[in-house]
Amino acid sequence: MDTAPQMTKIHPTAVVDKAATLGRDVEIGPYCVIGPHVTLGEGVRVISHAVVDGHTTVGARTVVHPFASLGHVPQHLSYKGEPTRLVIGHDNVIREHVTMHIGTAQGISETRVGNHCFFMAGAHVAHDCVIEDHVILTNNVALGGHVRVGEYANIGGLSGVHQYVRIGKHAMIGGVTGVDKDVIPYALVMGNRARLNGLNIVGLRRRGFSREDIRTLRTAYGLLFSQGGTMAERLNEVAELYGGNAAVMDIINFIREDSSRSIVMPVAGNGNGNGH
Repeated sequence: MDTAPQMTKIHPTAVVDKAATLGRDVEIGPYCVIGPHVTLGEGVRVISHAVVDGHTTVGARTVVHPFASLGHVPQHLSYKGEPTRLVIGHDNVIREHVTMHIGTAQGISETRVGNHCFFMAGAHVAHDCVIEDHVILTNNVALGGHVRVGEYANIGGLSGVHQYVRIGKHAMIGGVTGVDKDVIPYALVMGNRARLNGLNIVGLRRRGFSREDIRTLRTAYGLLFSQGGTMAERLNEVAELYGGNAAVMDIINFIREDSSRSIVMPVAGNGNGNGH
């Protein structure tokens, strides 16, 4: 371990490998275990009884609560000990019993977590996931491998997300929802098998979207999920009408992007984008 800065605090019961890299003002509490390939950024706090192992980087001021497990090997039968990584950004809150695994050689070789995210108790981030900034995973959310979650998405408690699914930015997933298809940006989805229930209007208002932008999104949503023509035709029509609106184009480009999974579609009679 590099010479610890003066303000770094390591409890005497913690086990910190000599090869670990610790930034300024790091705090490592009782009974924590820090592995040899771990880098903890400035001001990181690992409160107690937590394990950070593997080739793992934790960004500045992130707080890791008791019994979290970060950087262990993936739950993947093809993993053969490759030196893949877990990269966690800055200013995250990682609560009790959260698990995050390193990537796989079969995937992108790393699991990535952005900045200012909040992972509530028992949440699981599997191998090769990519989570953008300001994401919230509430209690006991489980992300399968290779899941991508856009910025400001919020996933409700006890929800499960299938491998390779994409969750668009600003989407809201209701509690106890099974998500086995891609979720468009700004969407509200819920159900035993997720169904689209309009737009995440409450979330959009909280994020400062204007009334005009929300009105435009609602209109575009209604056109996209109407019954006339094919989805490809409706995408072209909406892009032509609202190509200058960045939020609408987020949805258009998301749907057009190549993906191994189809998108979550609306419940019957709820194609108007009203949401909640």
